[in-house]
Amino acid sequence: MTPPLEGIVVADFSELLPGPFLTQSLAELGAHVIKVERPPHGDPTRRLAPGVFRAVNRGKASILSDLKDPAQAEKARATISRADIVVEGFRPGVMKRLGLDYAALADAMPRLIYVSLTGYGQTGPMAPLPGHDVNYLATGGAIALSGQAADPPAHAFGLPAADLCAATYALAAVLAALVQRGRTGAGQHIDVAMADCVAHWMNPRVAQFDDAGLSTLSAQRDDALVKPAYGAFSCADGAIVTIGALEDHFWGRLNGVLDLTPFNGPTFATFAARIASAAAINARLAEETRRLSAPELVDRLRAADVPVAEVVAPAGLCAHKQFAARRLYHEGLARFPVRLAGMADALSSTAPLDSLG
Repeated sequence: MTPPLEGIVVADFSELLPGPFLTQSLAELGAHVIKVERPPHGDPTRRLAPGVFRAVNRGKASILSDLKDPAQAEKARATISRADIVVEGFRPGVMKRLGLDYAALADAMPRLIYVSLTGYGQTGPMAPLPGHDVNYLATGGAIALSGQAADPPAHAFGLPAADLCAATYALAAVLAALVQRGRTGAGQHIDVAMADCVAHWMNPRVAQFDDAGLSTLSAQRDDALVKPAYGAFSCADGAIVTIGALEDHFWGRLNGVLDLTPFNGPTFATFAARIASAAAINARLAEETRRLSAPELVDRLRAADVPVAEVVAPAGLCAHKQFAARRLYHEGLARFPVRLAGMADALSSTAPLDSLG
């Protein structure tokens, strides 16, 4: 069986992380991705963060092209003429100045799907501004709910969440546009803003705050960040485990394993009753987990069917028994996590840097 995107050609003008993460996913789904890089050194990530570059550029072809040089820009246009999809992540107006924006290409290439993946999108007062992941997380509302509940908002998540969530939204949009093109024969310009994508992720929180009448940031942070019997807890051996006993039946089973006095009586049988004492419950739970080693705690809780998992450090991911059983890792990196019929077992390593000559 052929790969899902067999025959689809992608001209990738993007750099750093968001666009390349998108086109890496397209490559893993079977598309032929041609990475167009700026001379003399190509994508800045090649030198700034070679590991990041390797992670998001496997299986791509690569060419150098100075888009400010009319002759080389014409060769880049020739590459686009063979493409089904163009991906770019420059600030709004850059591709237009180069004569390679969607409007300049659409008449000659009506089936072209053109993705602009930027911080704030192509429109709005913030569209021209520079930014990074932390700025988009702040604008989209995520940092307001990050950190410890008793402290001010903080950038406390160890992944570039805005970059990666926007790339994933872009992937969904591209695949939908391919389906739509199959019906109508027409391509389109897809405007993906990282701040927009973070804001969309915020919908469950915003709706919950509205429904519960939580109007202050302090109350909203408490609601989002402090939940009874839910969080990361230290063990006697120094390891950290996560416990998620939110539902009443899980809470009951947790009490069958650990002594959570004085919170184990009928007064605390419902989540609504426990939420008011969430901080105190978690403090008591932390006292109990510190009495046991992580293996002992995990074994006891799993035997009682309570949600529990040890915290896995990045260095331990490849060897983790769950991921090993699912054959998730190849050459130290996770494959596209959803397997479709016909997908390649693995992609080649980093794209070589060639010259247009």
